[in-house]
Amino acid sequence: MLATSSSDDEEYHQKKTQPQTKSSFLPNPRLGSNTQPNTPNVSAHRDLKKSPVNSTTNGFSNLNLNGDEHTLPSSYSASSENDYFSRQATNYRQHSSFKNSSFKSTSSASTVGGATLTPGSLNTPRSSPRRKGVPGRQLPKRPGDNISFSSSVTDRNLEDDSDDNSEYNYEAHYANQNNMLHQSSDEETDNPYEDNQFNIEVDNQSMNGDNDSAIFNNLSKKQQRQKNLENLEEQKNQAAAAALAAQQNEAQKEAEMHKKRLQIYVFVCRCIAYPFIAKQPTDMVRRQMKITKNQLQTLKDNFDLFLQNKMNNIEADEAFTNAVRSYFEVFLKSDRVTKIVNTGSCSASDFRDVFKNNIEKRVRSLPEIDGLSKETVLSSWMAKFDIIFKYNEENAVANTIASRRHSRNLNQSNNSMSSECILTKEQLYDLFQNILGIKKFEHQLIFNAAQLDNADEQAATIRRELDSRMKQTENIQKQNGLMPKFVHKNMESTYIEELKQSISLLMNHLDNQPVGASESKLRLKRPQNKPDNHHHHDENEPCLSKTDVVLNFAIEVVVMEVKGLKSLPPNRIVFCVMEVQGHSKLQTDQAEASRPIWDTSGDFKTQQPLPVIKVKLCMETQNILQDNKELGRVVLRPDPNFTRASTWYVMDKTNSKFQDELKIKLTVRIDKPGNLKMCGWCYCNGKNVWKKWKKRYLCLVQVSQYTFVLCSYMEKKSEPRELMTLDNFTVDYADTDPELKALGGRYFFNAVKEGDNVSFATDEEAERQLWIQALYRATGQSHKPVPPSAAKSSLLVREQGDADRARKHGMEEFIQADPSTFNHNDLFKIFQTATLDYRLNDQFCCLGWFSPGQIFVLDEYQARYGVRGCYRHLCYLSDLLDRAEQGIIIDPTLLHYSFAFCACHVHGNRPDGIGTVTNEEKVKFDEIKERLRNLLEYQITHFRFCFPFGRPEGALKQTLSLLERVLMKDIVTPVTPEEVKSVIRKCLENAALVNYTRISQVAKVEDSLYNSETTPKKKVEDLIHLAELCIDLLQQNEEHHSESFAWFCELLVEHEEIFWSLFAVDMDHVIEQQTPDSWDSFPLFQLLNDYLRNHPSLNDGRFHKHLQLAFAPLVVRYVDLMESSIGQSIHKGFEKENWKNRGQGCATSEDMLWKLDALQSFIKDLHWPDDVFAEHLENRLKQMASDMIEACGTRVIKHFDSWMKKGIILLTTGTDYVFPQECCVMVNVVIDCKVQALKLCGLNSGDLNRYHTRIDDFLEKSLIEMNKQLVAKLLSVLDGLLKKLSRYDEGTFFSSILSLTKPVNELGQSYVTFISLNLDVLRQKINDELFILGAFEQWYNEQINMIYGWLSERLEISLHPYQLACLTLIVKKIRNNFELQGVSDKILETKTFSAIISRLNVEEANQALK
Repeated sequence: MLATSSSDDEEYHQKKTQPQTKSSFLPNPRLGSNTQPNTPNVSAHRDLKKSPVNSTTNGFSNLNLNGDEHTLPSSYSASSENDYFSRQATNYRQHSSFKNSSFKSTSSASTVGGATLTPGSLNTPRSSPRRKGVPGRQLPKRPGDNISFSSSVTDRNLEDDSDDNSEYNYEAHYANQNNMLHQSSDEETDNPYEDNQFNIEVDNQSMNGDNDSAIFNNLSKKQQRQKNLENLEEQKNQAAAAALAAQQNEAQKEAEMHKKRLQIYVFVCRCIAYPFIAKQPTDMVRRQMKITKNQLQTLKDNFDLFLQNKMNNIEADEAFTNAVRSYFEVFLKSDRVTKIVNTGSCSASDFRDVFKNNIEKRVRSLPEIDGLSKETVLSSWMAKFDIIFKYNEENAVANTIASRRHSRNLNQSNNSMSSECILTKEQLYDLFQNILGIKKFEHQLIFNAAQLDNADEQAATIRRELDSRMKQTENIQKQNGLMPKFVHKNMESTYIEELKQSISLLMNHLDNQPVGASESKLRLKRPQNKPDNHHHHDENEPCLSKTDVVLNFAIEVVVMEVKGLKSLPPNRIVFCVMEVQGHSKLQTDQAEASRPIWDTSGDFKTQQPLPVIKVKLCMETQNILQDNKELGRVVLRPDPNFTRASTWYVMDKTNSKFQDELKIKLTVRIDKPGNLKMCGWCYCNGKNVWKKWKKRYLCLVQVSQYTFVLCSYMEKKSEPRELMTLDNFTVDYADTDPELKALGGRYFFNAVKEGDNVSFATDEEAERQLWIQALYRATGQSHKPVPPSAAKSSLLVREQGDADRARKHGMEEFIQADPSTFNHNDLFKIFQTATLDYRLNDQFCCLGWFSPGQIFVLDEYQARYGVRGCYRHLCYLSDLLDRAEQGIIIDPTLLHYSFAFCACHVHGNRPDGIGTVTNEEKVKFDEIKERLRNLLEYQITHFRFCFPFGRPEGALKQTLSLLERVLMKDIVTPVTPEEVKSVIRKCLENAALVNYTRISQVAKVEDSLYNSETTPKKKVEDLIHLAELCIDLLQQNEEHHSESFAWFCELLVEHEEIFWSLFAVDMDHVIEQQTPDSWDSFPLFQLLNDYLRNHPSLNDGRFHKHLQLAFAPLVVRYVDLMESSIGQSIHKGFEKENWKNRGQGCATSEDMLWKLDALQSFIKDLHWPDDVFAEHLENRLKQMASDMIEACGTRVIKHFDSWMKKGIILLTTGTDYVFPQECCVMVNVVIDCKVQALKLCGLNSGDLNRYHTRIDDFLEKSLIEMNKQLVAKLLSVLDGLLKKLSRYDEGTFFSSILSLTKPVNELGQSYVTFISLNLDVLRQKINDELFILGAFEQWYNEQINMIYGWLSERLEISLHPYQLACLTLIVKKIRNNFELQGVSDKILETKTFSAIISRLNVEEANQALK
């Protein structure tokens, strides 16, 4: 049995006010039926699993939601069990209202049964006492207590807000914990009531005495869970520790890298402060500003505004608008352009060149316009383009400036703007601060401590560096372990010689540098090797004479005014005379004694370190025969350190009679020469020179960069009295010598070398330190003199302060570091990589090229610190390849230069005079060569994307040239053209696949062509769209990349064939799925064939032939079906033909002729490339047309005959007959067929009239026959009329009877009407004028002949008056009517007609006589 102490309640009330955490509510089966069960908050539950519960709500309870066992305090005992459960039961009853409470979870706090739950309520410390017991077990009930424990409501500590201090509901609390443990266990169930049932079962087992086994099972499960959680916690701790270690390691690496960058910056600063090898190049190509992502979007908006006609200030015609639209759609909106803009590899010049190349082709295709040249049009278009390009540029610039003001890299932007120019030292310092990430105060510490503004200090530093490198070279020669590994063993000796030669070359460069404003008179030859310390005298040591040391001083004397001329008359003229020994005298202007002010300067040149300056005051005498009278003089003895300003000097009077004290105000300035490094008065004594301890005026003169002499001068002397070269001397502070001090001098120092010792002393400590510092720079010694602690000079406070500050910030170790102890190859690699990264991120489209200032410093660093040129270019190539592999465009010309340099070095061509090749260089070169080859092959394969639209200009051509160089095995043996072509062929084969894959993705081929749900028609449409994209792609390749592949044009053609072969797969797939009666694919053939037949290389190529083979069966089937369709239309059409006029014929003939013409036009528009098959198609179509027209003509003739056989309607005179319109339509059909026959049946080549002659003859015969039938039909009316008139012949039976009726000429009138009506019908209904005239002429002649024959039969008898009247009217009207219809007089005025007229005239005369 379990129990707890009474102290638990007290601890609970003490900790009641502690903050409580918030957790998710779990389903509560104790809630009423009206309450909707809450769903477990999985995310909150996961959070609880991640962080163990660390809060307590009472003194005995530590709730662990991770499934840990409950731990009881040490005060818990079994004896208090009954009291405990009694108290808990009472507490439960007091909180019975808790059962019906509805729980609602909020984001900040929740209220449960009057208790407020706030975030943090579950934050119980792990160190709190834990309750020992069975996790998840329901507390046993006391006998007699009717208490039912249910599942938990929440993982919270409930706080009672009531005024009375009621006890905590531990039973509900434990139920909550038990339910939460079940929720977090591995055997978690979806039904929340199962946990409650499990608890009840456990409780029942405990009441029945079976609780021991249940407790043991639960305990084992909870222990296993606890162990798993502890393992998980340990893994989390290990992961956190690993992450912390990784962060610390990363921070340590960053600190180490910053130290390296600081050290590099020290070396770089020295290169900038005193360059003596490299110069900033002035012949480099100036790089253009790169187009940024925002600028590209601005350009798109500008051109879009123009295309929307929102730029009213630009007047543009349709041709220019179309050019801009093409540029906008094809170039600006291209993803490839966006890609290269994002990589910073495109400039505004590239955008302009692309547009210019585009419009040049368009302008050339325009027709010539009088008075307007194409160059003028081109210039006008480019001017308009520039306006669009720079539209709203001011706003864009303003926005850019505003963004820069808020940017942390403002200085970096400003530096990059001027990076293409020649930079000053200050600009170079700022530039490389940004490159290496050096802070401003760090630079200032380095600048001051390293004395970068002191040229002498920097030159001395270089000399010490070179001496150190020479010693290091000697050590390498002595110790083979320091020697790098070479590809050949015999290169080791060569390597030593190369090192010595490189150092000697640097020494020569340094020696050739000017030593000051005035160089020494003699340029001495520097010794090749430093003298051996074991020998007193080296034969290579330069021998100097006194005349070799020349100092040129510039002295300026300014005479201001004179005082003390009161005794002279005011109007007396006075003047001053200036004189330096060895030079001509200079005189001031004249002035009156009352106002002796001149302010006149005199300039003198002298070689004397200790000159004597005399200034005399003279008075002009009134007697011209006497000399001017000298009133006084002053003598000055300045030295080069003379720095006095305007000063009053008392003049020595030359005439004792002159009582006034004369004072003169003078300003004297002496400019020291650049080769005078130090001068002053010193005591000195040596073995070989200055053998007597004496105060002398010494001058430290730099004869050359490697030769310094210490000279002693006398007053008024230009040559030194004695001199001493400082080679091999070491200067240092010295102890005071009492004996010498007694003779003069207080502060001692000496200069020592083997076999000689020179002692010096000054009167001031500051002078000693200045002398030691100057001599330290001159000797180039490695040992730096350190002043005694007591000897601190105020003159060196600034330098000492700079050193102290540098030491305080840790800069001294970088400044004092010996460069020869560093691996400069590694440092240079870091330096060059940082410079390249900075260069690629600046505002210029550099394509990997450094700026002039960067090249200058890199060259200086390489030469000064002995970085091998091959290693430099190998590292450069490696960095460039890294960037190129990341998608940044690198100029292949740059890669070519660096690779060629490395290849020549590795193969022994010695481009930089270095003949040794290390194993590291050889291995790295082979690796880079392979990487470079892979990169070039990749770029050639993806040439459309690596060099979009031919940008950068000429890059692809240079890439092909570089590939040829990379394929060379050495620099002597060229690679065979076949090998180069094989590599490029493979690349272009892959390029075809890449390009077609990309274009297929754009066209979504897989989603359309190979989708079973897509209709065949839609597939053909998508395939045509894909073909258009393919054609555009190849045309772009031809426009932008064909020039680069000029030497490999056959490979480019093969690439295009492979590209089309990939398209052929999709084309065949789509064609196979077309229905037999579908002809939607013919536009695809026309599109492809028109492109291929006009292509000089692809015409009649592999794909072109494949296209013919694929579509030839379709064309043949189409022709067959059309032939069958036309034949059926002829057969069925004429059976149902109503012979209504339509077009030039009837409905059936028009349909037939249109189909024939459309079929031939369609086949002609196909422009079939195969001449044989094209001729076959032509012959077949012409023969088909001939057969169809013949069939049409035959059927028309048949119907015409049937119409002509219909008799004239009975019970009429016959003159009422009108030629049927249907017959006219039939005539028109035959005429139209005859007209169209030449077009439809005539061949374009070969025998032109092969089919046309036959059909033309047939149609001609048909027309003649139809003409005959037409005329015969009309003549039958005249024949009937003449038969009626025959009844009036004399002697006949009916003659007398008919005469009784007294007829007039009714028959004549009716016939005339008949003729007029039918003439009009034929004229209106028949379309062919020739046919009509022929029919009219034939009809006229036949009528005249018929009348003439009828009259001939009646020559013996006279005509009846009725006959005469009718014939006279008919003959006259016939002639008039036919004349009106266009029949010529030649036809009308025939002999037969004249005979008829004569006969009728005779008959009229006879009738008149009667």
